[in-house]
Amino acid sequence: MEQNNETVHEYFVLLGFSDQPRLEFILFVVVLVSYLLTIVGNSVIILVSRLDAKLQTPMYFFLTNLSFLDLGFTTSTVPQLLWNLKGPAKTITWTGCVIQLYVFLSLGSTECVLLTIMAFDRYVAVCKPLNYTTIMHPSFCKALAGVAWVSGIGNSLIQGTITLRLPRCGHHHLDHFICEMPAMVKLSCVDIHANEVQLFVATLVLILIPMLLILLSYVLIVQAVIKLKSVQAWRKALGTCGSHLIVVSFYFGTGSVIYIKPQKYYGYVDGKFLTLFYGVVTPTLNPLIYTLRNKDMKGAMRRLLRIEKI
Repeated sequence: MEQNNETVHEYFVLLGFSDQPRLEFILFVVVLVSYLLTIVGNSVIILVSRLDAKLQTPMYFFLTNLSFLDLGFTTSTVPQLLWNLKGPAKTITWTGCVIQLYVFLSLGSTECVLLTIMAFDRYVAVCKPLNYTTIMHPSFCKALAGVAWVSGIGNSLIQGTITLRLPRCGHHHLDHFICEMPAMVKLSCVDIHANEVQLFVATLVLILIPMLLILLSYVLIVQAVIKLKSVQAWRKALGTCGSHLIVVSFYFGTGSVIYIKPQKYYGYVDGKFLTLFYGVVTPTLNPLIYTLRNKDMKGAMRRLLRIEKI
């Protein structure tokens, strides 16, 4: 019965950056450009990885999954954000908020696991090159990708459902620009200490542990390269792992601050900009990093362009 009373308001008001109208126009342009670049960049990676025979490897299989994730990740929030930035209407329906919460949380969690799997792939490529094709068999790669997706969806169903069941006592003004879990929890009119502990545990599993595993992978990679005592080996390792390391730094750097650092230690405005970078800018940078720093990807794009010209 209480839940029914909670849903009298069949919408949420996303306050976002409404207290800074001049900033909203600038953000609208920046977010729109970033979203278009995200769509184009990730679509190119998916297309090139699928069409070029030389890119039918585990690395590009996982990269394709990452591009699909980034497309869904941004699409779950950016259209609504652009709609709210362009005019006075700042509302989102209850159904839209629920879908956004589940999708954003699901794809964000999946990406944490996928980036960890990609670090393992780089570890095997550098440290066990002779056994690489045996270990990273296509069926094993598909199973690893499946684990990433299932774990992300599972976390979303658990965390999202618990968050939505919290009583809000009629509160429907969300001090954020998306229906993100930490902001949704803040609407509750009951003690949320248990939820904060639960959020921390989930963060520990999906952010801190992956960060430690990725760090371990790169420590082992560095140790293996040091033993070779070769400048060429360093360059090859950097070319193999550099792009992934940059993406990991951006993604986990902002994500860990949002979900680990208590919001009382930074202003809501700071939290919004962190989420903006985490959810909008990072997916835009990923394809740029992987295409501009990746010789195989640039070579594949040139080969496809030659075919098109012919």
